[in-house]
Amino acid sequence: MVYNSRNRFYLTHVGIPLLLALALYVCFDLTGLDVILSDWMYNTTTHAFPLQHNKLFETITHKWARIIPNWTGEAAIIGAVLSFLWPRIKAEKHAKLMAWLEKVRVAPALRFLTRHRRDLLFVVFAFSITTAAIHYFKSHTSIYCPVETTLYGGTEQKKEWFENFNLLHDAGKGRCWPGGHASGGFTMMALFFVARRYRWRHARKVLAFSLILGTIYGTTRVFQGWHFMSHTPWAGIIVWFSTFLTAMAFYGRTRLDASVQLAAEGRPINPTIAPQPQAQP
Repeated sequence: MVYNSRNRFYLTHVGIPLLLALALYVCFDLTGLDVILSDWMYNTTTHAFPLQHNKLFETITHKWARIIPNWTGEAAIIGAVLSFLWPRIKAEKHAKLMAWLEKVRVAPALRFLTRHRRDLLFVVFAFSITTAAIHYFKSHTSIYCPVETTLYGGTEQKKEWFENFNLLHDAGKGRCWPGGHASGGFTMMALFFVARRYRWRHARKVLAFSLILGTIYGTTRVFQGWHFMSHTPWAGIIVWFSTFLTAMAFYGRTRLDASVQLAAEGRPINPTIAPQPQAQP
């Protein structure tokens, strides 16, 4: 039972993403599909992408695109810092302070943050590691955006990421692969792993929201000529693996695998209706 659960867990979280990465590599990186799709969006008469300088797109998909992940990350940092405060307030030394915190209803919030300290730290680390991974691949592949290439009026040659990849050194000035804006939306996948830890029945909806958000952020930039279509799913795959490995380091497989927890408790394996356990700080 445990063996089958482990195989299923790694097949779902590692095997399927690897298969998707292989399919993406074969369908896009080894073909001209990226260029074909961008050609459809490029106006050969004006020699520009019609939405390249659209103010609405620039505002919503470029300037506002970071609001949701940024605010989530900042909230996690603040929460993680505050989670260390409550355990340091001693009843025998700070009775008046504790009474005041209870009166203004701050104490319950501090206790909540303390119980979920590990989750808050996980989100902070997952966001940081994901951002570092994206920046690593950007600088170590040096791929230029469509509008920067000679295909669409630029001066740089179009290359695939594996043609320019340098493991240890900066590969050049290009910073277009994988999609940075898409990765901002995909970083919200960290919340999916928190939801999985507590077997929250809406965990898959959290994952779907993250995937949709990252896809919207990335695809709109494709319409503007600032990314090729494959840059968005590649960002999703890199974010998935960096977040998954971080979650494994923080929680371990058994806490993320609902079937293992339910089997250990002698309960039906149906994580969609299983009650949530108490938080473990």
